[in-house]
Amino acid sequence: MMIITTTPSIEGKEIIEYKGIVFGEVISGVNFLKDFTAGLSNFFGGRSSTYENELLQAREDALRELEERAIQKGANAVVGIDVDYEVLGADNGMLMVTVSGTAVVVK
Repeated sequence: MMIITTTPSIEGKEIIEYKGIVFGEVISGVNFLKDFTAGLSNFFGGRSSTYENELLQAREDALRELEERAIQKGANAVVGIDVDYEVLGADNGMLMVTVSGTAVVVK
């Protein structure tokens, strides 16, 4: 299991090699049905589980992509992870999640 962390180091581990910066990006469209159900939550109050689930899935997919790219570089960990979110498109109908970090070898 690969260690992925927001910290610059991993307690109890020594970074012995830096493999470079890796990224994971996901752009997800939000469709009419999701907009409608989220609008109902907004109107009646409460959280929008529709958008929360979309965000959760996009973040997990981006982290998985980052991990795959780190493995391709020969890393066994990624440090200094940063997660960014953006809304794109003319009607703000696209969600972009980008994660980046430094792929490293630890022992």
